[in-house]
Amino acid sequence: MIPPIVDLAWMRTHPEAVVADVRWYLDGRSGRAAYDAGHIPGAVFIDLDQALAAPASAEAGRHPLPDPEDFAAAMTDAGIGEDSIVVGYDDAGGFSAGRLVWMLRALGIDAALLDGGLAAWDGDLSTGGAAGDLGAETSAGDEVTFPIGTWGPDLVATIDEAAAGPIVIDARSAERFRGEGLNLDARPGHIPGARSAPMTGNLTDDDRFKTPEQLRERFAALGITDASGVISSCGSGVTACHNLLAMEHAGLGRGRLYPGSWSQYAATDRPVTVGD
Repeated sequence: MIPPIVDLAWMRTHPEAVVADVRWYLDGRSGRAAYDAGHIPGAVFIDLDQALAAPASAEAGRHPLPDPEDFAAAMTDAGIGEDSIVVGYDDAGGFSAGRLVWMLRALGIDAALLDGGLAAWDGDLSTGGAAGDLGAETSAGDEVTFPIGTWGPDLVATIDEAAAGPIVIDARSAERFRGEGLNLDARPGHIPGARSAPMTGNLTDDDRFKTPEQLRERFAALGITDASGVISSCGSGVTACHNLLAMEHAGLGRGRLYPGSWSQYAATDRPVTVGD
């Protein structure tokens, strides 16, 4: 398995890699429009809502994991097969692309985040794209086979497991964790006992990943020296993937994703905590 984070030099030595643009915006802006306006040449566009999530519901949250057959079909349409190498990027430090990378790695597919994202690209950008497919400029028409796999209990945690802990980290901003500011869900706050671990804490000021040593220090401060007992949560199971990749990058192993995250938990009558 390739490393979870790669730089531009690494990507250039792997021209066979499928480059995936996974831009998505919490404020409702169109990731597809951003892709059409300028993207890394040859990159496919993958829509988080359509390809990386099932329909939202109060019972399952805003971004439940998709049906495995639907995900396999979306990856096939993008030219991603079981033997592919995939490099995902966005323009927010891996905010949304981390979801694709984690989903692929969890199924045994070689995938990594491009460190620095779109800003790391030092060449010209391509514009436009065919409206009917996930990516306009790649070999997406080549014959590929993507395995229909499931994200089992060794990879994902249930709401009951997240409520029980023992170690749940929350990738949302500290403000949203405390129940302040922007609230997208039924109630503000966080899962009782969860530890605030904003996704941005994995990054430097220029949206590149901190070194493995720095990340180990970060997670050690949260009481984590081994990711195997960690459940990663956020608002809807998207940025939680960023913390999972960061722990793997730090050499701490693999934790589990709570896909429903706060959007599912807040819609129940379970107890919540507001504040630190």
